[in-house]
Amino acid sequence: MTTETTTRTPRKRWGHGKLKRRLAAAAALSVALVATGGLALFVSEQTDNNVATAQTDQALVAKGEELYNAACITCHGSNLQGVESRGPSLIGVGDAAVYFQVSSGRMPAARQEAQIMRKPPLPQFDPDTEVGRENLDALGAFVQANGGGPETPAQTGAALRGGDPARGGQLFRLNCASCHNFTGVGGALSSGKYAPALAEPTEEQIYTAMLTGPQNMPKFGDRQLTPEEKRDIIAYVKSVTNGNNQVGGLDLGGVGPTTEGVVVFIVGLASIIGFAMWLGAKN
Repeated sequence: MTTETTTRTPRKRWGHGKLKRRLAAAAALSVALVATGGLALFVSEQTDNNVATAQTDQALVAKGEELYNAACITCHGSNLQGVESRGPSLIGVGDAAVYFQVSSGRMPAARQEAQIMRKPPLPQFDPDTEVGRENLDALGAFVQANGGGPETPAQTGAALRGGDPARGGQLFRLNCASCHNFTGVGGALSSGKYAPALAEPTEEQIYTAMLTGPQNMPKFGDRQLTPEEKRDIIAYVKSVTNGNNQVGGLDLGGVGPTTEGVVVFIVGLASIIGFAMWLGAKN
């Protein structure tokens, strides 16, 4: 008796592992597509922003060139190289020097002299008006783009005052008091020059003056005085020039211990001489 064994061919079915791999590949492809699209959008936005910024900067420089040609080219030359007997080169002075000189009315100067005095700025460069600030930014951008140099700080006004006026006072006495006096009232220098009083300059003007060193003043870059130290000095200057630091008695003009000592010496000497004469007359 013969027994026949029937062999049945198994039906092909999708394996669970293969299905999972295909689903994972599809998900990864979807994530990659989304990430690529997002990256492309980000790059496109950044490119648009950079293009817009570049166009804005170019427009600002172009406006500054117009202002320069109208107000500065006669003394400083068509390429910022300066004109002999009229004005110095502006190469390397930077936006900071432009802001200090023009906003304080020292530029344009009426004539060459030992000390260029502060005066009201031209109306189109008045930092207290919106138009004036825009024109100052444009003129500074033109000089900065063509000559380089120190730039004005990003902060303005009270934001430039440091948090430690006591430390600022120490730095001021070490670096500034020999010319500007202990309380910022200024003083005479040699050859008809002088250190101006510091009550009137704004925070931006004091900061940019430290950066650029106008006339006899030395430059204080970030290696000599850090930005924080500059702000502390400004805090000290504003604390002693705002009229709120009087402690009573005769202030003698607030010019510091040197003048006060001279007054005490003269008064004391006169008193001694007077007393001696009185004794002599009595005898």
